Amino acid sequence: MKFTTLLTTALTALPILADSFPWERLNKNDSLLIIVDLQEGLYSLARDYDPTLFKQNMLAHSALGLAFPTLPVILTTSASTGPNGPIPQEIFDMYPTAPVIARQGEVNAWDSPEFRAAVKATGKKQIILAGIVTDVCTAFLARSLRAEGYSVWANQEASGTVTKEIRDLANDQMMRAGVNVVSLFSIVCDLMRDWRSSPGAKEILPWLDTYMPVYGMLARGHRAAVENGTLIPGEADLPL
Repeated sequence: MKFTTLLTTALTALPILADSFPWERLNKNDSLLIIVDLQEGLYSLARDYDPTLFKQNMLAHSALGLAFPTLPVILTTSASTGPNGPIPQEIFDMYPTAPVIARQGEVNAWDSPEFRAAVKATGKKQIILAGIVTDVCTAFLARSLRAEGYSVWANQEASGTVTKEIRDLANDQMMRAGVNVVSLFSIVCDLMRDWRSSPGAKEILPWLDTYMPVYGMLARGHRAAVENGTLIPGEADLPL
């Protein structure tokens, strides 16, 4: 067989990811936030992030529903009375009336009839989720939702697993299934669309100051410069 024929055959067999799925934007009025197994016991398995940062990421993901009140929220746990432990109280306190689906055996949340019913009852078609561990709780559910026709955004910063290599494999599997593997900030910006929106800068900047302080400090620095800024020698000569 000629080399060109072999190459053509190999390229044909490869998944064409770049244009396989059209870009879809998040719509805050058609989105559902799911908090998947972000539990105190499972937290110790999230070793692909600094533990202090990862706790912040867990809380930030969970708080997306505070920034965008139109998002319904569903919480689900796996064996929360066993070694996996409960969801942190800080997260429960955010949504005291949200449904909590306590799974006693199902590894994949989508295998739980109660969980499936809760998702379908919202009527939303765009799902934002994160969980521990990435390769099981996040990836199994994300791919199951894709198979059911949902659009899925997996917050990779709030999904943790035991190694970076396993995380990368799980993210690749999800992307091949058409899951949007994204950052927290991209989710926030896509839901907001425009800083002049509602919620917009007035609501989102204080939220970022709490849950994404690197951007909150940027805004604080700008405020300080406007309110009490003085140029120091050399700054006036810098290009605009």
